[in-house]
Amino acid sequence: MTTSLFVNLVTDDLPRSRAFYTALGWEINPNFSDDNAICVVISEHNYLMVLQRDFYQSFLEGTGKQAGDARTTSLALISFNLESREEVDAFVQRVNNAGGKVGKVQDLGFMYQAQFDDPDGNHFEPFFMDEAAAQNGPPQD
Repeated sequence: MTTSLFVNLVTDDLPRSRAFYTALGWEINPNFSDDNAICVVISEHNYLMVLQRDFYQSFLEGTGKQAGDARTTSLALISFNLESREEVDAFVQRVNNAGGKVGKVQDLGFMYQAQFDDPDGNHFEPFFMDEAAAQNGPPQD
């Protein structure tokens, strides 16, 4: 069974989000995009649904919850794997060029990862996992 993952994020500026995510090399699926939301295609089965704040809030009706602000509160860490360390570095460069906030890069031996926030503060961590090194687990101090 194939499962698709849709991660829903809040934005205060949908055109800015569209420009940011397409600058990273991701496509927008027009069949699931309109003035309220864009569907960002990360891969064949993984998507970001970037929703205008009021539209996102409409999904929370009856819950007593408010849409959060990722600029001030961590709501999720969204990680995704890439094929190599070089791809992680190139991706982070695209993030920087597109106006994202690039954080730290870590080499854990078995895993190489970077951090960035999109313009709304949503947090991402692209990584490369060395499968052979990962079999041994994290390095011991």
